[in-house]
Amino acid sequence: MQQKQMEERKKQQESIKKNLSQIKQVIVILSGKGGVGKSTVSTNLALTLAQQGHFVGLLDSDMHGPTIPTMLGLENTRIMQSADGLKPVQATENLKVLSMGFLIKNQDEAIIWRGPMKMGAIRQLIGDFNWGPLDYLIIDLPPGTGDEPLSIAQIIPKITGAIIVTTPQDVALVSVRKSITFVNKLKIPVVGIIENMSGFTCPHCGKKVDIFKTGGGKKAAEDLNLPFLGDIPLDPTIVETGDSGTTTMIKDSTLSTSFEKIAENVKKSIKDQEEK
Repeated sequence: MQQKQMEERKKQQESIKKNLSQIKQVIVILSGKGGVGKSTVSTNLALTLAQQGHFVGLLDSDMHGPTIPTMLGLENTRIMQSADGLKPVQATENLKVLSMGFLIKNQDEAIIWRGPMKMGAIRQLIGDFNWGPLDYLIIDLPPGTGDEPLSIAQIIPKITGAIIVTTPQDVALVSVRKSITFVNKLKIPVVGIIENMSGFTCPHCGKKVDIFKTGGGKKAAEDLNLPFLGDIPLDPTIVETGDSGTTTMIKDSTLSTSFEKIAENVKKSIKDQEEK
């Protein structure tokens, strides 16, 4: 039995290596705490890069709360076997998506797994599915610095970089430093920091209100000598489109501009790292 398991693990590792060899850039998106809109940022960044003509993969690695299928209007989609093996879901022409949400029959079902089972599942999502050639693989990590982020770092030998998502208030920025410490220990370069929920513009009077303050993410980036990738306003549209599974990029020019700027800054930061 042990010999068989070792052979299966070796075969899976070879499959992971083969899949990763076709992917140019692997970017993990994380936060030190929940509730900062990390999955929203991951989804819209992937959509923006895909709309810019890049071939993009989006991996939802949150085993317990996979929300990306809902955001993309794919919550009722299931994985199908094809002649070429298992493939991620084709969300748009240039965007492929894979999530645990596609693999469970009942969306209300609670996944109660320990670390080794979660690590095994992540290995399967990366190795057993044919992602094909990609310019970017965006991996949405669950909040914190636990099993899933650590598993990803161990499975993928060379991650291009990490993007840290935060909100402007001081209590959220404390977790940014923890995220930075985490990726530094794993020797993952930091692509930069994104500030989400940065200011709210009243749709009635047009006045801007800084509900959660503003500028905290930029200040943290400056203090830590890291790239600031941009900020995203607190806007009801992003909530509505996420809940309804529609594309934010098409519906709102303000948000579209924010994510397009962030996408360009991400590409610039990666290029700067490669030239060092």
